[in-house]
Amino acid sequence: MKPVRKAVLPVAGLGTRVLPGAKTTPKEMLNIVDRPILSYIIAEGRAAGIEHFIFVTGRGKQAIEDYFDHHIEMEAQLAAKGKTDILEAVLADLPKPGEMSFVRQMSPQGLGHAVWCARDIVGDEPFAVMLPDMLMHAERAPLAQAIDAYNQVGGNVVVVEPAPEGETNKYGIVALDGREGRLNRMTGMVEKPPLGTEPSNLFISGRYILQPEIFNLLSDQAKGAGGEIQLTDAMVRLMALEPFHALEYEGTTYDCGDKIGLLRANVAYALQHPELGQAARAAITALL
Repeated sequence: MKPVRKAVLPVAGLGTRVLPGAKTTPKEMLNIVDRPILSYIIAEGRAAGIEHFIFVTGRGKQAIEDYFDHHIEMEAQLAAKGKTDILEAVLADLPKPGEMSFVRQMSPQGLGHAVWCARDIVGDEPFAVMLPDMLMHAERAPLAQAIDAYNQVGGNVVVVEPAPEGETNKYGIVALDGREGRLNRMTGMVEKPPLGTEPSNLFISGRYILQPEIFNLLSDQAKGAGGEIQLTDAMVRLMALEPFHALEYEGTTYDCGDKIGLLRANVAYALQHPELGQAARAAITALL
């Protein structure tokens, strides 16, 4: 069984749910406390052992590539002024040589199409998909939990969690062959099922471990919901050929592609911040 070394990060979306904030700043670069969302995502991937991050970008996303590069003038000024702590924080996210690749999605054709754009860089090996607007906080990195599950059962692994009560019709819901413990075999996926028809209360979060055979299916995948090439449609086809397991991960998810989700993430991470947490709590309490 090949190890999971690479992760695909689809970052070409327009961020329509957080406009106008994402008009000139990519939604993935919006701040959570003192650093952009992507900083946390990359930290999660590194903690899970990912060696190569593949960003699928689009027009107006140059800031992402610039963030993961040196800013010579800024670094020189920080060093000259002795602000070593800030300089270290700035340098912490920089990649090792060859750790990151960037491929362009020329038009917005859906998540499935974005993943397919990374096919030549991924090659013939299993890979992770990390949705950057889904910030997932846990004691053990969520992607690491997924890779642990993959190392146990192989095949394909989808990270899931319970949907808010009465809101299963807003998500992609998994069907399971029994439910015992946190890791169970999947029998299907249903996109936004009408209330009362959902096969479970578990929705697909933002982390996947997929086998490379998904690329062949995506190459001829018909357009689905929203007139886009949907990753879940190809996953359903792959499920007929290979096993899928759903992992109910231990942690909390913040949908940072949503204005309230972004706010919740900022509050939660501010309260947990080792240096700012106490001041953040006092500031939030003063507003209540």
